[in-house]
Amino acid sequence: MAGGNQTTIFEFFLWGLSEQLEQPAQQHILFQLFLWMYLVTVAGNLLVVLAIGTDKRLHMPMYFFLATLSCADILFTSTTVPKALVNIQSQSRSISYAGCLTQLYFFLTFGDMDIFLLATMAYDRYIAICYPLHYTTVMNRQRCTLLVIVCWTLTNLVAMTHTFLIFRLSFCSKKIIPDFFCDLGPLMKVSCSDTQVNELVLLFLGGAVILIPFMLILVSYIHIVLAILRVPSAQGRRKAFSTCGSHLTVVGLFFGTVIRAYLCPSSSSSNSVPEDTAAVVMYTVVTPLLNPFIYSLRNKDMKGALGRLLRGKVSFS
Repeated sequence: MAGGNQTTIFEFFLWGLSEQLEQPAQQHILFQLFLWMYLVTVAGNLLVVLAIGTDKRLHMPMYFFLATLSCADILFTSTTVPKALVNIQSQSRSISYAGCLTQLYFFLTFGDMDIFLLATMAYDRYIAICYPLHYTTVMNRQRCTLLVIVCWTLTNLVAMTHTFLIFRLSFCSKKIIPDFFCDLGPLMKVSCSDTQVNELVLLFLGGAVILIPFMLILVSYIHIVLAILRVPSAQGRRKAFSTCGSHLTVVGLFFGTVIRAYLCPSSSSSNSVPEDTAAVVMYTVVTPLLNPFIYSLRNKDMKGALGRLLRGKVSFS
């Protein structure tokens, strides 16, 4: 059966939360948990965007990238969690072929956007600490806008490439995906076609999407640490480190969960499925949930802006 002829008659079954859906008590708890995590994620990231947009003191490159990251996190979570909530509430595990490919495209777009933005934020910190006198010249408004546009363009190209390669595959009958959303690996496993091309593209393109930004972040922070160690005063070193602490925490959390979910999966036994599902939940739901708290609690300027926003002392500009 050709991929293009399956859009109206074919559906997948998302089996990632199947054990919890079989018991009404666990189903209710799971629905409440996912719902509250989603609402807190959207509210927290939206507050970050509004706080940055309404406070002129935060109209700086670092916060511009943070606001873009928060927008990407809202969209990233909205790609998977609402469908999971519908399936939990209705006790249905199905998703249409077209819905699955659409979810896959946006999941890859916003997930990769997080990776590229974290690398861009590391570059911003590198320029700010290693070349402070040139910071305003290098990281001007046009350069920052261009960097974000490049990130969006690259993520869309990557997502379109993977989605098109999945579209050309054939699926012979109703298939079970051991996850709560459509992802590349599980879709390739349930295909009846030869997936060698998909696997090679995933290996090289997917690997590059993760490893190149990670290496850029690593190199940036090596230079940052060396520059900070040359600062003569302890207070100056603490101040420099404090501007990177939140970003380093988010990078560690994000790449740690990505590596666990995709590069170090459990064995193929049935007992490992809940472990892999938990790792994917950490990557897709918990990390976007924690990001606003990490940046707000560790940043005095953000705490002040959020306080003024919640008190209504804001001016939209």
